[in-house]
Amino acid sequence: MQLRYLLPPAAMLLLAACAQPASPQSANITVDAPQPHQVIASPLTITGQARGTWYFEADFPIRLFDAAMQQIASAPATAQSEWMTENFVAFEATLTFTDPGTSNGYLLLEKDNPSGLPEHAGSIIIPVQF
Repeated sequence: MQLRYLLPPAAMLLLAACAQPASPQSANITVDAPQPHQVIASPLTITGQARGTWYFEADFPIRLFDAAMQQIASAPATAQSEWMTENFVAFEATLTFTDPGTSNGYLLLEKDNPSGLPEHAGSIIIPVQF
């Protein structure tokens, strides 16, 4: 079990702010847009591919936080094709938000985990600019 799965999202964002930026991809998810530190505006379209195991009922949650770690938007990432597979499945989400008044923030993409068990959790954090 990895420690990051035991932390609430705000704590994960704090750790991410202190860490070196990571590539927006892992063995289970790849984000095509936006890229780390990209300037974003509303409406924001998020695209990429995630393994079918990241989805539950064809979606998984995406949340946008400002620099003060206040959630300013959320939406489900929706599978663009059959999601009941272990292969990669394209996803898309659109977030609508107002200018947060901070210059940067974070996108949090979370594996949908209806069990709530930490061993089934997963996430990726992408730093963004407003």
